[in-house]
Amino acid sequence: MYQVVIDTNVLVAALLSNRGASHRLLRLVGDRRWRINLSVPLVLEYEQTLKRVCTGASLGGSDIDSVVCFLCANANLRPIFFLWRPLLPDPKDDFVLELAVESRADFVVTFNTRDFAGAERFGVRVISPREFLAIIGEAP
Repeated sequence: MYQVVIDTNVLVAALLSNRGASHRLLRLVGDRRWRINLSVPLVLEYEQTLKRVCTGASLGGSDIDSVVCFLCANANLRPIFFLWRPLLPDPKDDFVLELAVESRADFVVTFNTRDFAGAERFGVRVISPREFLAIIGEAP
């Protein structure tokens, strides 16, 4: 079973459009082939960003709450006891990498792969949603 950390931008894309790899990935949360890993800082970022960007005509705040609760219910919830900051070019991504390292994640799934330059030294591959779907045999 692959261990995965999903960057916030993938969830935003998944909720803004029901097409594409990010939406397909969100629909596969809970699949036996992989498991999402979450930490308190990442859950808080999910909630804040999704409510700011995705709330509108089709999604309300309670819908976002339901998505976040669903993710938490299907995730390995990981405590983070260490900080290596700054490590990445964008300091906002450091806690995502910290979670990936702590959870021994195989992948960080993101649209901003360049922002995670250096993650490979921790044994973490940084890939797009489309690449991850291909790895698990779910190419869109």
